[in-house]
Amino acid sequence: MLKNIAHLIRNYTEPKALVLMYHRIAESASDVWNLAVTPTRFEQQLRILKRYGNVISADELAEQLNTQRLQRRSIVITFDDGYVDNYLIAKPLLEHYKLPATFFITTGNIERSQEFWWDELERIFLTSEQLPQFFQLTADGYRINADLQAEQHLSNKLRKKHSQWKVEATEPPSLRTKLFYQLWKFLKPLPYDAQQHHLHYIREWAGSLSLARPDYCSMSWQQLYELSCNIHFTIGAHTITHPALANHQPSFQEQELLTSRQALTQVIGKEVGLLSYPYGSHSYETTAIATAASFGAAFTTEAKSVTRASSIYKLGRFQVNNWDSNTFDRLLSHWFNYC
Repeated sequence: MLKNIAHLIRNYTEPKALVLMYHRIAESASDVWNLAVTPTRFEQQLRILKRYGNVISADELAEQLNTQRLQRRSIVITFDDGYVDNYLIAKPLLEHYKLPATFFITTGNIERSQEFWWDELERIFLTSEQLPQFFQLTADGYRINADLQAEQHLSNKLRKKHSQWKVEATEPPSLRTKLFYQLWKFLKPLPYDAQQHHLHYIREWAGSLSLARPDYCSMSWQQLYELSCNIHFTIGAHTITHPALANHQPSFQEQELLTSRQALTQVIGKEVGLLSYPYGSHSYETTAIATAASFGAAFTTEAKSVTRASSIYKLGRFQVNNWDSNTFDRLLSHWFNYC
């Protein structure tokens, strides 16, 4: 009992920061990974963060950790991947509320009319009006066979199921979602070229065009440069091709980290000192590379607050979902007090 009380007191008095993780600011008919926050909800969340009054940049957080002067109840806003809506929608709202933010950019998708592979996979299986009944894929000892049966055609009932499904909350509610999730798990650890090879096969099977939806594309280099010109915004590295780093050799990881940072530095004309790991995936070798490359800090996707004891290359973040004001406010309090 006394230990529990001591823990609660220590947890309440220990200076801690929350790092929030966003991806897309957009309306989305299907969002199985909870990556999209609508513009209306995002603005509501910014108003709450403004009220908290201690929103700092990721650079400031890294400096405070290095000097062991972490300010209590600080909050950091981050975005992963580099979706175009970060520039078109998030940027003006953040500027209106005068809030700093850090944008971690996957450089390989910039200037390409191409969706990220997970978005294209979701579009094909969850929103295609018609799909073939049978699917088969065999590669490197991995075999997937599926019969979509009556789900070849996307009925209104099926469409509704897909729009409501969240991967982390429930099991796949349909044959289509089950196949989608199998393929996602198969593709995630692969390098970019292999992912694209299999996506090409899936496109041909589905009879799907490879035309990217504009609102799922990445921002341009010019938009990224304009974003970086705001002194309240920081640009960070998020690799070239968004690999699950822990699944790859150190030499591959080093190339992904350093080449992406180099490309960003050349375009924005500033040193890029922050890093976030795609999917949060990292290993001992990953953090060693980040250390040797003199990144100032690196962020995971592990839902935990930042304290003075946190590893500078394994900083946790809380993913923000499409929550209303009351829910978001309540969760901030919970994270500060218990996480």
